[in-house]
This record gives sequence, structure tokens and C-alpha cells, in this order.
Amino acid sequence: MTSDDSSRPITAGVVTADVSATAGVGPIYPVSEVTRYLRELLEHDPHLSRIWVSGEISNLTTASSGHAYFTLKDERGALRCVFFRNKNVGQRHRLANGAAFLVYGSLSVYEARGDISFVVEFVQPEGVGALQAEFERRRARFEDEGLFAPERKRPLPRFPHRIGVVTSPTGAVFHDIQTVLDRRWPLATILLQPTVVQGPEAAPMIADSIRLLDREQAPDVIIVARGGGSIEDLWPFNEEPVVRAIHGARVPVVSAVGHETDTTLADLAADVRAPTPSAAAELVSPDRFELEREIDGRVAAAGLVLERRLARAREGTDVARVRLVRALPDLDRLRERVGGLVTRAHRGVALGRSHRTEQVAAHVDRLRALSPLATLERGYALVEREDGARAGSAAALREGERVRLRFRDGRRTAVVEGDIASTADRADSEAGR
Repeated sequence: MTSDDSSRPITAGVVTADVSATAGVGPIYPVSEVTRYLRELLEHDPHLSRIWVSGEISNLTTASSGHAYFTLKDERGALRCVFFRNKNVGQRHRLANGAAFLVYGSLSVYEARGDISFVVEFVQPEGVGALQAEFERRRARFEDEGLFAPERKRPLPRFPHRIGVVTSPTGAVFHDIQTVLDRRWPLATILLQPTVVQGPEAAPMIADSIRLLDREQAPDVIIVARGGGSIEDLWPFNEEPVVRAIHGARVPVVSAVGHETDTTLADLAADVRAPTPSAAAELVSPDRFELEREIDGRVAAAGLVLERRLARAREGTDVARVRLVRALPDLDRLRERVGGLVTRAHRGVALGRSHRTEQVAAHVDRLRALSPLATLERGYALVEREDGARAGSAAALREGERVRLRFRDGRRTAVVEGDIASTADRADSEAGR
């Protein structure tokens, strides 16, 4: 084996040996280098990687680790296979010795022993056909990734304004969809994203159309549609780009591919599957005539409810009016009563005023009787000193002091004469007389 023997030459691990012993032979490689090189050759060969192989199972054993080992053979050859646990868990079909199976996987080399083995990723009983087996393999793979999970399915909008359609512009499919939408829901705008729906280039074009429509046209819902055909004709809708484009759409997607009996992976990835393109158009659009009947019914029901409420309101108003009238006081009686109270109040005020006037007059008379001026009316006089202070006794005055005598009709000035004793004696003598 030399570096010229392959496009992937062995470039490492060359063993240095005695020149005489190796003259003309070329480099010597370690076994591990050879087995690794062989493994890389097998795993990078497109004819030996990700392929389907058919045969009969024999020598089936299952290790405690869960890995399954078996030989796949036919009348002229045999191939050792390994089905690792992380791939065989959840497989729907149980392996059995003597059973004919289609297995999907890649050839590889187990370097430690130099064994060539077929590493299995998926199995399918033989007899279903290669396309159906590939369909089941992809279905299982996408299910494991959650692309078909029911909980991610989104409801369709009830009143869509913009309906996107991904299909061929020349076939009868778009005409059928357009006819149904025009009849049922002409208020919506139909956004056609034309694409090829059959052939080897169809899958990437369908996927691009879904993404372009979803991102740039802002539809409320998307219909992916195609007419009926064989499994080969419908195969683009089983391709991974289409499935992932439907799964990644930001709005609900309705798949209407083939006839009712046909099932594609696009149907499983979509939010809703329709048996036909016309049925898809019916699913995404309300029936305007049915909607009109529904609106008329609701308007009539609302009118009945309103009439009942108005009738109850009138009855309540009448009852409240009667209660209010009964609860109102007798105004004439109250006016009469208030008039009597006012009359009594006037009388009381007048009587009180008269009584108070009499009391004030009596007090005035008493004050007048107690007033010194009343004494002056009887012929007496008041003695005041020059500073205006009253002289309450003779002892308070000095001889020769000038005083003022206040009479009833005016004042006079006088001079105090004599002493107190003489004055007192004179008073006594006068009193004795």
C-alpha cells in the first residue's frame, strides 16, 4: 500500500526498519494505522454510507448493554451488523432470526479487531418496498426530534385576512383552492407562492417557497398543496427540507398533498392535514353564508335579551315609583304643622320679649332707687373734694379745704370751717332739739 494507491493516502505512523530488509518494498505501516485508514475510506464512501441493505437475519444476540449483534445474509454473502442501543430503543419492529429485513446504516471498521461491520440506524421488515422503508425511517427520526408532536400544533385563525398558497400555478389545485375561497370567504387576500411540486428539484423549491411566503408576505395561514400521484410523485413532500420548513413556519400550515389515502411527512409536520386541496381551502376559511346566519341569529337573540331587560327595567321603575309615592310625606299636613310651630314661636318670642322688658324696667327702678342721684332728689347733697373724690366723713376733710357740693340741680363750692368735735356737738344739740 503506497500513498499513490488512493486519494486518501496514509501519511502517519510509518515504521522505520533496516534498509536492507525493506529495500524496494516501501514504507511499513502499523496495523492501527491501516485499520483507521480503512475505516475512514468506508465511512467517507457515499456508496457505503447511509444505504439500505436487504437480507435475512441470523446469529442474533443482544448484549446486557442493550446492543444487538446479528448477521445479515443472502444466498451469496453475509454482513456482520451491530445495532447500538441508542438507535434500537423504540424501534417498532422486533428483530428475529430467519426474518427478512431492510436495514439502514453505514459500513465501518472496528479497529481493535479489524472487523468490518454494518452500523445499523433503522430496520424495516422486507416487503414494504424501499421507498416505504425510507419513509418509515424518516418518520421515526422526525418523531424522535419532536417535529410531529401534537402539543406544538397550532389552531387555525377563524377569520384570516391573508391566505398563503404554496403549489404549482399551472395545475388544477390552485384553481380549486381559489374557487372555494372566492365562494366561502372573498374578504381574504390569496397569496400564491408558485413552485414545482414534482421531480428531483421540487423539495428545495417547495421549502424555499414556504419560507419566503412566511417571512415576506405575512400570511395568517399557509396551504401547501399538490394533487394526487404515486409515492414517487409525492416523494418531495417526504424530504427533510420540506418537513423542516413546515415545522419552522411562524404561522399555521395546512398540508393538502395527494388524495385522502395518501400520507406524507409534510402532512405529519403540518398543524392540520386536509384530505384534498379543496378541503384545505374550506378548513382555513369560514363560510360567509353560515357566518351571516350566525350573525343574524345572534342579533335576534341579542334583541330578545334587550327587550327582556327593558321590560324588567320598566317593571322595576314602576314598582320603585309606587314605593316612592308611598314613602313621600304628607306635605299639606307638614305645612300646617310647621305653620302652627311658627305661630307658637312668634307668640313665645313676643311673650319672652314682654317679660324681659318688664324685668329690665324693674331693675332700672331698683337701680334708680339705689342711685345717689335719687338721694339728691330728696334734698341731700354730695361732698366732693377738688380732685373729684367723694368725702365719706367729716374726718376726711381739713379745715379750710375747698370742697364741691353736688345738688340735684347743680354744683357749688364751699370751704370747710370748724373742727370735728364742734361739729359733732352741734349735731347732737340739733338732734336733741
